[in-house]
Amino acid sequence: MDSQSRHRSRIVAVDVSKIGDFVFQDLQKGFLAEWALHPTEASEDHAKILEAAHHIRHADSPVAFPTETVYGLGADASRSSAVQGIYRAKGRPADNPLIVHISSLDQLRKLLDPVYTRAVSPDPIPQIYHPLIERFWPGPLTVLVPLPEPSPFAPEVTSTLATVGVRMPSSRLALALIQSAGVPIAAPSANASTKPSPTTAAHVYHDLQGRIELILDGGPCDVGVESTVVDGLSDPPLILRPGGVSLAMLRSCPGWESVQIGYHNGSRPESRPKAPGMKYKHYAPKARVLLFRGQLDIVTMHRTANGATAIGVLLTSGENHWLLQRAQSTASESKANGAHTHQGSPETLLHSMLNLEDGSDELLTMWLLKIGPGIEDVARGLFSALRAFDSQKVDLIFVECVDEHQDDTAAAVMNRLRKAAESEVGSEASTS
Repeated sequence: MDSQSRHRSRIVAVDVSKIGDFVFQDLQKGFLAEWALHPTEASEDHAKILEAAHHIRHADSPVAFPTETVYGLGADASRSSAVQGIYRAKGRPADNPLIVHISSLDQLRKLLDPVYTRAVSPDPIPQIYHPLIERFWPGPLTVLVPLPEPSPFAPEVTSTLATVGVRMPSSRLALALIQSAGVPIAAPSANASTKPSPTTAAHVYHDLQGRIELILDGGPCDVGVESTVVDGLSDPPLILRPGGVSLAMLRSCPGWESVQIGYHNGSRPESRPKAPGMKYKHYAPKARVLLFRGQLDIVTMHRTANGATAIGVLLTSGENHWLLQRAQSTASESKANGAHTHQGSPETLLHSMLNLEDGSDELLTMWLLKIGPGIEDVARGLFSALRAFDSQKVDLIFVECVDEHQDDTAAAVMNRLRKAAESEVGSEASTS
């Protein structure tokens, strides 16, 4: 923080049910048609939205706000000084492009074509995306569109690319904020660069305290992993980042039957990223992360720990139930800071001391957390769980892999884990 002044960071709770009524011109189309927010009279919650919107329009420090995926760090996408504030706050590499969030299709059309008139102008949104927009927007899907000339966005948004990623979030708090600001909002995840994405306001505060002024707290996020990013300008179309919309779901849409996977699970320093999450190490806690499959035994844990004496174990299935039973039998329970289920109730982090069973008196300190049982629960709780282990200052975290072939949410989880992990211990760690 030597290069910038520190801010007094505030967490401001917002109850979206109290900000006002969302009124739709076409109930069937919902947010895809014209809509308006009629604020509740003297609503304190709506006033908080207006404060954040004013900050985005006029200040150069970003505002953190919840979406259905993760918390975003938002700034006016049209102002370089504001967008630069995102990169400063996160410590984000300058060649990592940002996603622009919009609140309506008309807003997007006017960004792509400033003289767009519905009655006489062709639709500037590429036709290839129309089936996806009709089915998945608002929601966890980002589409790459051609950058218009002249560009309405600050150059820092696109990092010299000829395309820009755009999405319409389904979070009503996010939509109300974007509409109230009256500008497109560039917003990556609201975490320090490379760290696990934030799914609560407390996670944002932990990473960015002193770097930003305002954090809107709308509660835990529903999805827990970032949006799927697709490139329909390529032939065939490509998935650049897995997320909340699956490959199978995309292939069920007209024109997307042949969509291919265009991402790599590991980081590729030599490549030029077309979308966030493609190039750099992401989602990593302070501790080293090792992935494992099957049964993880104590000897293997010790052998691969390389001297670590405090470890975390994150279970995602019932196959390692013996570890859970072992921990429960010797554990003193502690509430995991920031680890939440869908309903927001704290998960239980189990602490135990394990004998290495090698004839020595050496003990291994283990913190164990189980998330699931469904893959949606795993996705929702993953980043929070990694942060919970960091709060206990473990040296190493063993994370149980999920079956990435079961569906694309599982593929998205494994994509994030591989970007966070040092390696996978593999089948040699399995034991009966």
